[in-house]
Amino acid sequence: MKQWLRTQGGWWLAWLVLTAAGAVWLARAELAQVHQDFETDVRIAHRLMSQQMVQYDAVLATLALLEPSTGADHPEQRLPSVYSSILRVQRRDRDEPWADGAQAGALAAAEARSRSLQRPELAALDLAHGRYMLVIGATPFSYALDIDLAGSVPWRDWPMNPQRSPVRVSLQRDGQQLVLQPGAPATNGWRFGLTKALASPSQPFELVAERQVGWGELPWRGIAGWAVAAAALLVGLWTAQRQRVARRRAEELLRLGQVARLNALGELSAGLAHELNQPLTAVLANVQAARRLLGDEPPDLATARDAMGQAVEQARRAASVVGRLRRVIERPEAAGDAKPLVLQEVVRSAMHLLAPEFAKHTINAQFDAAAQAPVRVQAETVALEQIVHNLLMNALQALELVPAAERRLVVSVGRNGQEGVLTVTDNGRGIAPEALPRLFEPFFSTREGGLGLGLSLSETLASGMGGSLSAANASPRGARFTLLLPLVAPSP
Repeated sequence: MKQWLRTQGGWWLAWLVLTAAGAVWLARAELAQVHQDFETDVRIAHRLMSQQMVQYDAVLATLALLEPSTGADHPEQRLPSVYSSILRVQRRDRDEPWADGAQAGALAAAEARSRSLQRPELAALDLAHGRYMLVIGATPFSYALDIDLAGSVPWRDWPMNPQRSPVRVSLQRDGQQLVLQPGAPATNGWRFGLTKALASPSQPFELVAERQVGWGELPWRGIAGWAVAAAALLVGLWTAQRQRVARRRAEELLRLGQVARLNALGELSAGLAHELNQPLTAVLANVQAARRLLGDEPPDLATARDAMGQAVEQARRAASVVGRLRRVIERPEAAGDAKPLVLQEVVRSAMHLLAPEFAKHTINAQFDAAAQAPVRVQAETVALEQIVHNLLMNALQALELVPAAERRLVVSVGRNGQEGVLTVTDNGRGIAPEALPRLFEPFFSTREGGLGLGLSLSETLASGMGGSLSAANASPRGARFTLLLPLVAPSP
């Protein structure tokens, strides 16, 4: 169960990491696009406003170059009908004061600066109401334009919708500002800003633009789609991995099954040889005795001797055939070489192979290999795998007789002196006292239909590696099998 949780947790963590990485990438891409659009719109607005300001400079420069009119004809007074943002035009003869008494001082100062700098100059700035005056000093007349700054905005060509655009745009000068469009303020998120002075030395207003990007403007649909795509990808990888693991598990179980059948066949041949050698020896002894007795009878002694001799030869031949069968069907691991093995890794591999069986039979299998140092034993790989597999299968079969909610299997690994210890404990019904002494005998089984070779083979394999296998009843119930194997000798 812990391994399952760790595995599932790993896949969930991978999905969260992929989703987070994709979300960050999509959010950054969206913010970059919003920032690019913001700068593009602001630059267009800046160019349009700059063109308007330069146009006012050109109007004043044109007025200064015109031939002065005589009489009551003042052609400059027709400018407001041409330019709606020019509210009125004032003209001053150099020998006369400015007609607007309230602004006369400001206009005179601006005229002086204009003559000094040879360009129009700003006067009477009132950005709160969107008004200012632009003055040019010339001979014989100086001119002043009363300009409606709010009316100077070319809304027809404006790149943003002033009512719905989230961009706040204002014109600022000397601590005053005129808001051209309010934008959509946001309390959190990301802020973009751009400040550019208008391209008119006489009207150096600063165009200030701000854009607040809230969390709600992030591409949540794209992020959700990415999360679904990442989940689908990981599900596909998870399915492929499960299929690969299942295939490997099936191949390993097939290999162990083949080894088990060969080992069982070897054990069977050994048992058959043991069972047949005694009667064959008796037949041989009886035939030899009959041969001696027949040798004392007078009738047809030569024929009797030949017949008994053939019987003796057939009996010997039968014994020889059984011996050859045992040698031919020899256990494959007998030729294997013992080598250092980590007992925890062998147990972990066997439990991995049987994990579907444990899940199918609702068995709570407990084994914590990470809680202790590796136990290195001297053993033959296939033989040790076969023993562990047999012990786990034996426990699984014993737990079939226990209610599903109570089934528990505990595997532990440790050391006892110079031996590594593996214990497999189940909480089944245990071993009957009369069956315990005969548990490792060939062909003895406590399970109906059992061949009785699994534990016998395991005990034989353990002995062949210099170890031992024993069984006992556990408390309060169940059985415990203990495998002892020699530890790897420490390096000098």
